[in-house]
Amino acid sequence: MNSQWDVAAYVWPSYTGDEPRTRGFWPEGNGEWQTVKNATTGTHPELRQPLWGYGNEADPKVMEMQISEAVKHGVNTFIYDWYWYDGRPFLEQCLNNGFLGAKNNEQMNFYLMWANHDVGNTWDKRIAHFEDNIIWRGAVQEDEFIRMSERIIEKFFMRPNYYQIEGAPVFAIYEIANFLAGFADLDTAKAAIESFRARTKARGFSGLNLQLIVWTLQDFEVTHQGKKVTMPVNELSNFLGFDSVTHYQYVHFAKLNRDYAEIMVDVVKEWHLISEKFEATYFPHVSIGWDNQIRYSVKRDSNRPENSEIFNNPPAEIEGALRAAKAFLIEKGLNPQLVTINSWNEWTECSYLEPDKLHGYGYLEAIARTFT
Repeated sequence: MNSQWDVAAYVWPSYTGDEPRTRGFWPEGNGEWQTVKNATTGTHPELRQPLWGYGNEADPKVMEMQISEAVKHGVNTFIYDWYWYDGRPFLEQCLNNGFLGAKNNEQMNFYLMWANHDVGNTWDKRIAHFEDNIIWRGAVQEDEFIRMSERIIEKFFMRPNYYQIEGAPVFAIYEIANFLAGFADLDTAKAAIESFRARTKARGFSGLNLQLIVWTLQDFEVTHQGKKVTMPVNELSNFLGFDSVTHYQYVHFAKLNRDYAEIMVDVVKEWHLISEKFEATYFPHVSIGWDNQIRYSVKRDSNRPENSEIFNNPPAEIEGALRAAKAFLIEKGLNPQLVTINSWNEWTECSYLEPDKLHGYGYLEAIARTFT
């Protein structure tokens, strides 16, 4: 963890059967490995065949191996997608039992990205094409946010390997709109953030580094000082006091159905645009790929952004993107020199660093060549 570079990969904690609430989506009892193993749709059948097998990532022995491989190849931080539905955590087993249960977990840092999106049918391949159904809402109200954030401070921030920037634990929020939906108005939301920050500081930290996952430059309608107003996301970030910004996936802002090299031209422009527009520090993001068709039993309209694909993304192209991110960090003089990567294990979205039967360890080796 003493590397000059902080290479942080998102982790999708669904590859376990240990969460009872997922059995409705994946009744075979091995989490979303069920979708990966039984894939009959999507392109490139040689993809999504993991060299490490279909292990239970809530098993500390499995994660001890993964931590060792991550560190060896230069990935020194995991960003766990973290969920809270129906007043309690969801899919926390891979973090609590797997990663934190691993004997070597302190070789890596970790932090949380609150994946506060609504849950529909996407994870249940049998009915995923029926979109107008909400199972769980991602928004939480003020009192629940306080209870939730207090648990986060005590259970996670206090760990010695929780990732910090200048002594402040980093906590990312995936959907700013859903965050705001839980509060009466913008001012109440800001007060809740200030409370979270103060309670974190009271535990001996320098503060809280609140990280915004930006999708693209867009406007939001909010209630502020009793009036409905339209506020650009960068101004919203400034008002709420976000400290840092990054992306989660190219699909949120880039036109896909193109080759990776062509998409990267637009991605680098986006890095500079976000960096210029936000007061908060922007850390560059690299996505490995995108193709989520295997989550669906029917072919979807590829003209819709979320149904599109990234073409021609071998390890050599990914290495070019990583080197561009490294150059951006140097150019901007950022401290820490943090890059976020989608992802460690998003197999059903075809965006993963873990080795497969097509490229082997190629993506991890691209990380190693760039950052070690």
